[in-house]
Amino acid sequence: MEHNCVNCAEADYIVVKALENGVTIIGLTRGKDTKFHHTEKLDKGEIMVLQFTEHTSAMKIRGQAEIYTRYGLIMSESSQPGKNL
Repeated sequence: MEHNCVNCAEADYIVVKALENGVTIIGLTRGKDTKFHHTEKLDKGEIMVLQFTEHTSAMKIRGQAEIYTRYGLIMSESSQPGKNL
């Protein structure tokens, strides 16, 4: 398999910190047809560092989490009814 990622180390990263159990992170493909290609679940307090690559053009995050990007902090809300403050 050929690897064509130019400057992969310089690609954008995000950090997701789960504020509740069951936070879901879904990676979406790049290209003509956008598809789900990877899913992860985080429990409260877990942190995941993610990178946009030649294969990953978008990420969907479901659940209450802190998302750190080079643009600042984004807070997502809980996907479970009655969990938001």
